[in-house]
Amino acid sequence: MRHRSLLILTSVLATGALTLTACGSRSDDSKKGGDNSSGGSKTTVVIGVDAPLTGANSATGLGIQYGVQIAVDDANAKNLVPGVTFKVKALDDKAQPATGQTNATALVQESDVIAAVGPLNSGVAQSMQQVFESAKMVEISPSNTNPALTQGKDWATGTKTRPFTTYFRTATTDANQGNFAADYAVNTLKKKSAFVVDDKQTYGAGLAGIFQGKFKSLGGKIAGTDHVNTGDTDFSALVTKIKNSHADMVYYGGQYDESELVTKQLKAAGVHIPLMGGDGMYSDTYIKTAGQAAEGDLATSVGVPVETLPAAKTFIDTYKSKGYPGDYGTYGGYSYDAATAIIKAVKTVMDANGGKLPSDARAKLVDAVQKTDFDGIAGHVSFDQYGDTTNKQLTVYQVKGGKWTAVKTGVYNG
Repeated sequence: MRHRSLLILTSVLATGALTLTACGSRSDDSKKGGDNSSGGSKTTVVIGVDAPLTGANSATGLGIQYGVQIAVDDANAKNLVPGVTFKVKALDDKAQPATGQTNATALVQESDVIAAVGPLNSGVAQSMQQVFESAKMVEISPSNTNPALTQGKDWATGTKTRPFTTYFRTATTDANQGNFAADYAVNTLKKKSAFVVDDKQTYGAGLAGIFQGKFKSLGGKIAGTDHVNTGDTDFSALVTKIKNSHADMVYYGGQYDESELVTKQLKAAGVHIPLMGGDGMYSDTYIKTAGQAAEGDLATSVGVPVETLPAAKTFIDTYKSKGYPGDYGTYGGYSYDAATAIIKAVKTVMDANGGKLPSDARAKLVDAVQKTDFDGIAGHVSFDQYGDTTNKQLTVYQVKGGKWTAVKTGVYNG
């Protein structure tokens, strides 16, 4: 399921640190601009992708891979950057931080790889950011939501400092998502008490903590808290705790792989209360696995429903017609827009260099991406001073009739 391209491997070791700046496979530098319109050669530019393509979280990970692939195919078909052929190199991080770091190292060592899209998981991103920063290579995640990735570890105190200038994201943060969910739970669902569970991962624990804090501030009671391990399948002890707590809802911080089993076992034990989670839970796979038990459950996700966006119609039609695996609805549109931001930045850098890719293209791309400003298929694409998206839209979905149905879209204004 990986798209592999013929790449030129070049690594330069300087003062113990890997620093690669030359990008692009130039088949004939003597042909000015590399325009292929009259038979001239083209420069190959590769966009890396890192996501879980097998195992846990792979449904959403594959949606990221093929969202990027469609953007690249569109750019090539429309000749958006004259003289350039874009390709994709997708690596599987299996949702593991150590694997993500290895993949990041592999991508920066490929001289043709100019930037990367991904990863899916915030915990994996933490292991990759320094690698890309050291290589002066842009990384745009379509799905990371932990605020510390862009705003630093003290963001919650109001002290925001951007740790890495090369890191960007097209998804809004959990500071917005967790609060948005809690507001909906209290003011729309009228829930009085919540049992909060997380998977101990960077994303899940962070999101659950934000929800918990906001739920309490709005007058809700936290009936209990607990943690699970990724990969767990037997949640009988947790179900007993939730049942005995008499909570009227469960909030789960983590991915669909575990939450789909939690809700199934919860309902089987006669505890018919809704389970709510974040964008890591918003996947058709959740409903397929949980079955009838998923009915009434809720999830927040970034942006507005991609199916309702006219600009995304061609993207969705292409994804379906190609028979690509995975869930395009969660991050597919944001992945397409992340790749498009890179493609547009490549054009900007080349236009400023007489139509040729400069030897320090990676470094120049950082500034070009920072100045991104265009209407994407999933909304407007631009980045603030922290590298965060300026698109703060969020949606609450509820399982109705075996399908995720949007019940509220808006921006958190707490």
